[in-house]
Amino acid sequence: MQLSQLKVGHKAIIKGLRAGDKAYRQRLLAMGLLPGTEFTLSRMAPLGDPVEITVRGYALSLRKHEAGILIIEEVSQ
Repeated sequence: MQLSQLKVGHKAIIKGLRAGDKAYRQRLLAMGLLPGTEFTLSRMAPLGDPVEITVRGYALSLRKHEAGILIIEEVSQ
């Protein structure tokens, strides 16, 4: 599942990262987006770009193409 398919207010767990720019992948990992981390989709802009997630107690905004690197699984509520 991709972040763009998640609805606002729903929770998900990061299962992994897709292949992409190595430097950007390392930056996501440094921001705490590690496999197994749970987050909530807080807000989404009208056109879907950017999105804001709440992870590890802070809000993080990601562009649509940046968020596409994340492989996620929705947590049942």
